[in-house]
Amino acid sequence: MNTTANDHIALISVHGDPAVDIGGEEAGGQNVYVRQVGEALAQQGWQVDMFTRFADANQQRIVQHQPNCRTIRLTAGPAEFIPRHDIFGYGGNFVEELLKFCHNEGIQYSLCHTNYWISGWVGLELKKRLSLPMVHTYHSLGVVKYQSVEKIPPIASTRLEIEKDCLETADCIVATSPQEKEYMRELVSTQGNIEIIPCGTDINRFGSINYRNARTHLGIAPETTVIFYIGRFDERKGIETLVRAVGALKLRREETPLQLVLGGGSHPNKPDGAERQRIEGMVTELGMESFTHFPGRIDDGELSAYYAAADVCVVPSHYEPFGLVPIEAMASGTPVVASNVGGLQYTVVSEQTGLLVPPKDVESFRQAIDRILSHPEWRAQLSVNARKRVEEKFSWEGVAAQLSELYAQLISEPVASINQAQANV
Repeated sequence: MNTTANDHIALISVHGDPAVDIGGEEAGGQNVYVRQVGEALAQQGWQVDMFTRFADANQQRIVQHQPNCRTIRLTAGPAEFIPRHDIFGYGGNFVEELLKFCHNEGIQYSLCHTNYWISGWVGLELKKRLSLPMVHTYHSLGVVKYQSVEKIPPIASTRLEIEKDCLETADCIVATSPQEKEYMRELVSTQGNIEIIPCGTDINRFGSINYRNARTHLGIAPETTVIFYIGRFDERKGIETLVRAVGALKLRREETPLQLVLGGGSHPNKPDGAERQRIEGMVTELGMESFTHFPGRIDDGELSAYYAAADVCVVPSHYEPFGLVPIEAMASGTPVVASNVGGLQYTVVSEQTGLLVPPKDVESFRQAIDRILSHPEWRAQLSVNARKRVEEKFSWEGVAAQLSELYAQLISEPVASINQAQANV
């Protein structure tokens, strides 16, 4: 795919700032996806602008990541953290600020790629006003998410409507797994164009340090069994299930030196801070403080060591459309125990790179973790298989190459003909 200096691409991520540190509230997989895709596309010759909103008055307006890749922050509501459920009301401001930026800079974008439903609405507006080809990645489907939560937010009906509009109106939806595509077709709409392009990971960074050296670096004794979780403190991430499973495991392995590492940032007085406090209270209640470690946000330089030092990485989410953690762990040669839901069914091959078990099932997680820990030779084979699978399917370079091909196709085709083709699906 040949690009020119005029190939400007707008990656839009209203609430997921690609330039922030990963691991805090509202800073997870989507942020990583947008940043890594943007940088990889820039390496392939695209001029990439990643648009997000100011969440702090002290943030830089423009962050230059590479010569052809930058993050641009727009004013949409007060320059402070706003929960994603409340950001949509500022979507109109975001659109106007983005159009103003285009006018002032004299830039005409060839295509926009939106991320999450709030950004999807922005993309639909840009498509109407500028006849701009639009690609959309959901990152999370409301119709699936609301099946696993007790309290459905007031914004739900708006979100579901916009997600349906995106599927039926965007020039292409990027599903990150076959399972996500099935959900779209069964639960959202039979119309629209869908391509499966997975998320990726940095296969050079993850896997750069081996098990023994990682433990030396982190000060973990060779005989200690390490069970690792990394992610947001969010009830939907299923951390409670993991804690209870490890508590039950420890009762059966009393003589085994064990360490449960629950990594991820949290903010006091915000939802993720409250969830971390709840989990810490549970750890205390179950008498697990002596072998449970909360390292907080783990910076990029240390994360590869944590993955490599673990005997098993656990992803107990109630729902994941894809999930970057499993492929980061697998790239590091660490077997994964994950919930048998969504995109985790695609990234983790049960019995080959780890094990899949029913979500929220404490005993099933305990048994799966115990099974891997009890068979060192099998664990070693899982490790080899895991690394091989990521190398073959989930590098960022490969993901960007697939996106480049899709973008080039959409840019070269008249938008009207694409829309007509979708209407005939």
